[in-house]
Amino acid sequence: MTGDVATNPSQGANEDPCGDHHSSTSDDAVEVIFDDGNPYRRKSSLVSGEGSAPVFPKSRSKPSETPCLVHQLLEAHRYDKPKKPHREHNDRKHEDIASEVGLHEYVEPKGKTVSLNDHASTTGGESDASSDEGGVDQKVWKNVVKKGKPDHESINSRLLTKKQLSDMAWGVRELSRRLGSMRLKFKARRIFLLTKIYDRELIPKTREVVKWLLSCHRDVRYTVYVEEGLKNNKEFDAPGLLEELHAEYILNLQASSVAPRSLLECRLRYWTEKVCRRRPHKFDFVITLGGDGTVLYASWLFQRIVPPVLSFALGSLGFLTKFDFTDYQKILDTAFKEGVTVSLRLRFEGTVMRSQKKPSQVSQNEYVDEKGAHRKRDLVEELIGEERDDERTHRPERTFEVLNEIVIDRGPNPTMSNTEIFGDDEHFTSVLADGVCVSTPTGSTAYNLAAGGSLCHPENPVMLVTAICAHTLSFRPIILPDTIVLRIGVPYNARNNSWASFDGRERIELLPGDYVTISASRFPFASVQPPGRRSEDWVKSIRAKLGWNTREKQKNDGYTQWTK
Repeated sequence: MTGDVATNPSQGANEDPCGDHHSSTSDDAVEVIFDDGNPYRRKSSLVSGEGSAPVFPKSRSKPSETPCLVHQLLEAHRYDKPKKPHREHNDRKHEDIASEVGLHEYVEPKGKTVSLNDHASTTGGESDASSDEGGVDQKVWKNVVKKGKPDHESINSRLLTKKQLSDMAWGVRELSRRLGSMRLKFKARRIFLLTKIYDRELIPKTREVVKWLLSCHRDVRYTVYVEEGLKNNKEFDAPGLLEELHAEYILNLQASSVAPRSLLECRLRYWTEKVCRRRPHKFDFVITLGGDGTVLYASWLFQRIVPPVLSFALGSLGFLTKFDFTDYQKILDTAFKEGVTVSLRLRFEGTVMRSQKKPSQVSQNEYVDEKGAHRKRDLVEELIGEERDDERTHRPERTFEVLNEIVIDRGPNPTMSNTEIFGDDEHFTSVLADGVCVSTPTGSTAYNLAAGGSLCHPENPVMLVTAICAHTLSFRPIILPDTIVLRIGVPYNARNNSWASFDGRERIELLPGDYVTISASRFPFASVQPPGRRSEDWVKSIRAKLGWNTREKQKNDGYTQWTK
């Protein structure tokens, strides 16, 4: 298999570092060569016929390049034309039966069914993909309601049809499998450095890495972004660091007109959460110094577009941190010059859906129908039952991308939470417990493990659902495919409210009638991996860090037959 990904090696050393060019969007930013000898194969439940190629929505022309490296590779893979000598099935004409079974129809939340061919764009460049923390998609929803024709290229994954969600998940898994056997070489000039700025042991290490990246001995004049909180930190000492670098340039006869102090100041910049959410394409590469929590924070900062993340192990457990900091110079030098191996980790998209009052509603869970009779609102009926096309019972409020888990729990309430679980168009069960944890495969070793859930390899395309202290003997953790859209809500007759948390960083109160949708995200987390076998590395991690299946060996002096 050919796995060579290369870019133009020339780097403009004299280019003004204060410029705002985005190297990741240039025409020669990434070149990918895939092996055409391996035919596409899908599950029989997704596409009819054995060995048929996945059918993507047709487009008149190849779309413009995306600033996200991962999605640029996805688009390259999607529009890559196969070579006929290697695939016999390319000579045949495959029928797309999706239209026969209605798979190309987009069903709005309790609204009209609209054909994807009739969709028109309702979201601009400043949609929820680039909004503030969590992504407020209420404005987008209002435009969808007003026009009735959402853009299927920019809608959230919870609104994708079953076929679109399956194709999206399959495409990400296929790309992740191929990326595991190749190295990516790309231009990395803007380096995003993430660390725990309140950890006094990590600040000197952060300063050391920044000084190494900005040194005159580097072939590329990197621009390094550190957290704004370090700007006036005495231990980090940004003015002193710049003075040391300027003296180094003078000592090596590279200062004066070539690299004055002002240009060094331009190459050390500071990021804020607002910049990460609104302009994530500014950064080409992410380096984290810390533990798994620091990596989760990187995922939280980059809610949609995620640059490749290389993590140094400076924390406690380190399931997501794969590199030893003592060799950071060699590791970074190799990564920038020879390329990196990237693993795509599944993330979930969680959206908080708020219940809307009916025009004739008289209390929290009671309303008057058209005949004047008093009726109680039922969450199960509203989510899976029949409703009028012009009636919308819920509206989206905020959307989050999570790497570990989404938890709906009782919060500060002293009593149990009451939740309803739905999968696609089915009501699964009602749960009386402290809460429900829906975990990604990556998060199976986190809260899911503490709640009694199963360990799961991060490459499995699944969703893990585990109850937290369920008040029953029969509830057992379940594993669902990642093509399901889960909905977990608080029934209207619940005794108290519940709370939703997303990777443990955001707490949102759920009132009776509210629910959270959980689906596989279209934006996976690009994690840089060390060379070697990833499956073996994961097993070693759970054995070394969690003591999985460790016990004293049985004493055995060899088998001897009993003698009478």
